This record gives sequence, C-alpha cells and structure tokens, in this order.
Amino acid sequence: MTTCLAALLGLTLALPAVAASAATNSPAKAAAASAKAAIPARAAAAAPGSDWLHVSGNQIVDAAGNPVWLTGVNWFGFNASERVFHGLWSANITEITRSMSQRGINIVRVPISTQLLLEWKNGQAAAPNVNTYANPELAGLDSLEIFEYWLDLCETYGIKVLLDVHSAEADNSGHIHPVWYKGSVTPELYYQAWEWAATRWKTNDTVVAFDLKNEPHGTANDTTRAKWDNSTDIDNWKNTAEVAARRILAINPDVLILVEGNEVYPREGKTWSSPNTNPDLSPNYYYNWWGGNLRGVKDHPINLGANQDQLVYSPHDYGPLVFNQPWFDKPFDKASLTDDVWRPNWFYLHENGTAPLLIGEWGGRLGQDARQDKWMTALRDLIVENKLHQTFWVLNPNSGDTGGLLLDDWKTWDEQKYALLKPALWQHGGKFVSLDHETPLGGTGSTTGISLGQRYSDGGGEGDTAAPSVPGQPTATAVTATGATLSWAASTDNVGVTAYDVLRGGSVVATVSGTTYNATGLTASTAYTFSVRARDAAGNVSAASTGRTVTTTAGGGTGPDQGCSATYRTTTSWTGGFQAEVTVRNTGTTAGSRWTVAWTYPSGTTVGSLWNGVLTTPAVTVRNADHNGALAANASTSFGLVGSGAAATPALSCTLA
Repeated sequence: MTTCLAALLGLTLALPAVAASAATNSPAKAAAASAKAAIPARAAAAAPGSDWLHVSGNQIVDAAGNPVWLTGVNWFGFNASERVFHGLWSANITEITRSMSQRGINIVRVPISTQLLLEWKNGQAAAPNVNTYANPELAGLDSLEIFEYWLDLCETYGIKVLLDVHSAEADNSGHIHPVWYKGSVTPELYYQAWEWAATRWKTNDTVVAFDLKNEPHGTANDTTRAKWDNSTDIDNWKNTAEVAARRILAINPDVLILVEGNEVYPREGKTWSSPNTNPDLSPNYYYNWWGGNLRGVKDHPINLGANQDQLVYSPHDYGPLVFNQPWFDKPFDKASLTDDVWRPNWFYLHENGTAPLLIGEWGGRLGQDARQDKWMTALRDLIVENKLHQTFWVLNPNSGDTGGLLLDDWKTWDEQKYALLKPALWQHGGKFVSLDHETPLGGTGSTTGISLGQRYSDGGGEGDTAAPSVPGQPTATAVTATGATLSWAASTDNVGVTAYDVLRGGSVVATVSGTTYNATGLTASTAYTFSVRARDAAGNVSAASTGRTVTTTAGGGTGPDQGCSATYRTTTSWTGGFQAEVTVRNTGTTAGSRWTVAWTYPSGTTVGSLWNGVLTTPAVTVRNADHNGALAANASTSFGLVGSGAAATPALSCTLA
C-alpha cells in the first residue's frame, strides 16, 4: 500500500489477541491431512497449464487468444511479521475465500516478503499464530502449508493468485523501504527468492502472475532510491525488473510478469543527477504515487526478449485521503485527472497498445471527503470503460487510511464500497467470470459465477466483437502558431461509437465524444501529424485514420488578439499565513501555449509553496507548469499557493504567448 510521504497505512495496528482453542492440541499432520481431504473436489480437472495467460497488445488473453479481465482485490498479512493472512485471528480462511469468489473476485494479489520466500526456500517455515478454533483446517500447518492450503481453496472456488513481493523484510512497515534489497536481503537473494517461487509453482496455474516489487520509490536526493534508466546500477529498477523477469521466465515462461513504476522521473532536459530541491522552485522531476510513475517506459521500455508477451505494467493510484497530491487542490474530474495524471504517467501505455495495465492498488474510504469519492468513482469509470485490469486495495479492514471491503468482524462486507467496486468486476450475463476454464467463480454449483470456458462457449461469447469503421481523415481549420481545430467524418458501428482517440505522432493526446478536437499548446512553425480512431462501448477499437499533417504558423508574443487576465483570491487565512488561488484566463481570440503572472507583495509577505505553476523569486513571478500552459480562447486555468505574513490582494500582471 502506498503512503507517498505519509506514514504507515494501518499495517502497524495492534492485532487482536488470538482466541485459545482446544484444537491446538490435535495431532498436527493428521489434522492437516484431514482438513485437506475436506476441500470439495473441482467439477473437472483442467489440463496442466490450461489456464496460463499471455499478452496481446494491451490485452491479456488465454491460450486461445480470448481476452480476459483480471478483476480482484489485495489481502495482506504474509508480507508482515505475522507471516500469514491477517484476519485469521478471528475469521475462517475457507469462508473468506468462498465469500470473495461469490462476490466476483477472480484474482487475489497477495503481498509477501522476500525474507519469507527465502525462509520457505531454506526449509525454515514456522507455524504462524492463527486461531485454530476458527480455522481447524489450519491446525498444525506452517506458513507455507497454510499458503498452499489456500491455493487449493482458490482452485476450488475458481480464483487465481497474483504473488507480490511487498517488501524485502517480513515487517508490517516494510513497504516504507524504497528498494528491493535491505540488510541481509541482497539483490542476488531477491532474484533467488523469485526463482524459488517460479520453480515451486511452475505447474500450478492457480498462481498466474508475479508482481516483482511493490512500490519502488525515492527521490534524487535520497540515500537509497529507485530510478528508471538504461544503466545496470544497483538502484536501477528497470534493469532489476528485467533481470528478475528473465530469470523467472527461464523457469516458467507462462507466468505473467508485473512491473510497477517508481516515484519520480526526470523532466525533459534533466537527468538523475539533477537536484531534487523544492519541486515548486526547481521542477527537475515529475512526481507521482509510489509505484505509479511509468513515464520511464516511453524512453526505456522493459525488454523481456522472446517472452515479451508476458509483460504487464502495474501502476498504483490513490485519492486525497491517502495523500493530498497537488492535483487534488484544484477542481478536477475524470477528464482532467486523465490528462494531468493518468495519461502522462501510465494510461498512455494502454492507449498506445504498448502493453496491458493492471492497477495493483487503488481504493480508500467513502463518505468522508467529497474529493476522495469523486476520485475513486472517476478511476473506477476509467477502469470499466477501458477494461483495465485491477486489484482493489484492500480486503483487510485493518488498513488504516483506506479501510477494507470487509468490516471489522472480517465477515460483513462494506456494501457501499462493494457497490462502487462491483462494476469493475468481470461480469457476463449477470454472473461473475472466473479466469479458470473449468471452475465457475464461486465453485461447483455456483449461482453467481461462471467459468472462463462457459464465458467463451457457444452462446457465451462476446456480444459485440466488431470494431467500428475507420474514421475519416481529419481536416484542419483555424490553424495558428499554437493550435488548430480538427474535424473528421464519423465512424459507424454495429452497436454504436462511444468515443474517438486523437493521436499525434502515433500517441494518444486526447479522447473525445464528438468528431472535433481543438489542438492547443503547439509550437510555431512546426509540422504535426494527427489521426483518429474510434471506440465502441464493448472496448473494440478501429484502425487509425489516414494522418493529416498540420504546420503551425509563425508567430508568438502577445498581440491584440492574444490577451491575458489574472485574478487573485485569498481562500483562507490564519495568524501569520494564508492560502490563495490565482485564475489565469485567455481573453484573446487565439490560443496561447504559455503564460506568466507577476506581482509584488507588501514587505513581510512571501510565498511559501505553490502548485500548478513554477515560482521564481525574489520577485513573485509564476509561469505555467508543463500540463497547464495551453489555453484556448476564453479558456482558464488556476494555480494555488500558501503564503507567510499578512494576507493581501496584490495587483497582477499577466502575459500569454
């Protein structure tokens, strides 16, 4: 779970005492054998390897090439000092697993530590502290035996498993450490732990995916940090992920490999040696959530050679109740979050067909902050509209700043949160879809789920597999030094076109519902090639149209048709400080690509921090950030600041070019 700059996310909460149980005195292995024999048999045994998954473009598919949708949840505990799922101090492992399957969870991401994998590898598995009165089937089992007992349960109920190295050490706060090596856990031992896991479950197609490392992070000035470049440095996460993946795939070439992002990436013209001073004063890096920054893939993609068809990128994303990122301090919606945060950091990989995305962590509390609810709904909708794979954070109610899908009794579901999640769970014909070809989600006789085989059997296939026709070649009007208006002939579809992707130079720059798009933020006297492609409600995408090359006019500067206004508003104040917002508006008739606002405060009043703009001092001058410089005619943007001293309303000057 990510905290960005915040502290632990509830993994250090005191755990309930385990109830005493007469079952703890039962013969260990006899009880284990009896418990395993009690697991219901599957309806039919799948052929070995029949459920392994692969990658085709931005989709995950089965062996027959049928698209699948991985929609699940996280359940933590094996990563922590307890070395077992949390909740087993009171709830029953079989009941929890069956409940997940009946509710539509077709994959579970299981955080684990490298330390625990190495203990298992070395035959050092110990019996964890579980309530054997509530879990008689686990009496006498060590942590590895409990995990593999649970894998059998997952097979019974049609659930697949994604194993995630959450931390180097078995520690409730281990995820705070930024990299994959720590103390006695060296990079080589990290690789060996994954090789052991690949060997252990290479014939078990319940374990279909490995998430190589949870939330690599750290910034340039940190002593230990995770970077992304083409070096073989010890702290280069991109190189580490490639080495780990290749060593895993040499053992099991059918397991999916998930690679998360890191935290920061150098801006254009900057390097990993650039200082990481205050981002508002010296914006040398793009910042995002831990694990959520995949900008580096554009310059340095993961290369798995012959096994590239097993690669999935896996960002994390959270709302303001986890950490109040700058983009939550201005009005936002799904479109602005997509443009400002999701597309530049990771969504472009899906839009450009580079690879599939599985959002490994997202979630949070509901009903406490309107911005939080708005963010979670927006991301849910992005997931559903694009069939992005996802594992919701989290099942556990003891995740401090997100809560869980289960309430504190570990039995009752949070129905409000589940209702938000449910549309992002794979359903067909009113039933949840398993990733198992033989076993329905929910197990034999399930009334809520079907198997993958049923999903693609006669009468169970896709209702709409036809892509829209290719849109017309765009035409360009109102071409200026910084923008142009594009329009094109509509596509046709057997059901209906829902949106168009606008591509510039082959990369998606916008998704619109109509057949026009205003391109802004362009450079004077520069040629750009635009094309469009159509989407329908089922996620089918047309081929791209013929491209149209547009050359912007020469120009620049602020003229009579390119004006600018700036309005200053103090939003709150307190003794010795205040917060303010400045709105910048293009009052001219042509688009602009960059703006600057300046003012002078009274003596003793200064700017302490600023977002959505770039500050220079000692005179107060603010220029646009990279994401909000383009302003169409009559369009506006805003930036915010926190100041020290007396609140004031200064006179502003504004220029737009």
